[in-house]
Amino acid sequence: MGRDIKYIGMDVHKEAIVIAVLNGSGKLVMESMVETKASSILQFIHGLRGELHVTWEEGTWAAWLYDLLQPQVAQVLVCDPRRNALLKEGNKSDKIDARKLADLLRTGMLRPVYHGEHDCGRCASWGAVIRPSARI
Repeated sequence: MGRDIKYIGMDVHKEAIVIAVLNGSGKLVMESMVETKASSILQFIHGLRGELHVTWEEGTWAAWLYDLLQPQVAQVLVCDPRRNALLKEGNKSDKIDARKLADLLRTGMLRPVYHGEHDCGRCASWGAVIRPSARI
């Protein structure tokens, strides 16, 4: 039996993320909407079996989501929305966008945007640089 690969497309918004999960042959196996909250996203991801490949478009939540999911899945690909011409074709909705992203990932049609170390530990260390020292 071959690897059980799942391709996950996420249409990310401030309040919620619309998620589409495709199997290796491109069949939609699950659709869901979860809160844009770490515990909700991780609960969803941990409920899936197989080798997980995930994508979403670059945006406000991309770095945070990358740091959250990168250790949990086999592949994370954050893509450039300006280069996803296929998303602009046809009907437009969050569900459709999530499905298209998953399928573009499955077929190797997405170009990644670099995301490296964005961990909160490094962000917290900036506080020491930015915060003025208080002396009484």
